[in-house]
Amino acid sequence: MTLLKRLTNSPKALVFSYLLLIVISGAIYWQVEVDKSPGDALWWAVVTASTVGYGDTYPTTWPGRVMAGILISVMILFVIPLITAHFASKLIVDNDAFQHEEQEEIKNQLREIRAIVERLAPADADRTGAALDALEARADGTR
Repeated sequence: MTLLKRLTNSPKALVFSYLLLIVISGAIYWQVEVDKSPGDALWWAVVTASTVGYGDTYPTTWPGRVMAGILISVMILFVIPLITAHFASKLIVDNDAFQHEEQEEIKNQLREIRAIVERLAPADADRTGAALDALEARADGTR
């Protein structure tokens, strides 16, 4: 699972996976189709993977058609959504959000402030403590 997360969260890994898929699909197409050059096979893989489908090169054998179906399905169901999700996640990341460590530091500082206030004004400690409790609750809620 960790490897899958690493692959899907890395732009380099996504591009590498895409290119590997194109090369492997092109190589298989070149092997199963008659009278196709490696260049034609690679062109077919790029056009098919991009779902453009110009129609200038297409599979005529059953293994070639199965390969085309697999390539199109993998691109539409996995690769394109992963690329889209990666770029969308970059757009919606909130860089101003507190990290867990920052929240813990704020809560510790509030505890220290509460202790100082209780030492300075014991009579007002209940009211001030309630205000600090409210601040701490807000700090917990920002997660």
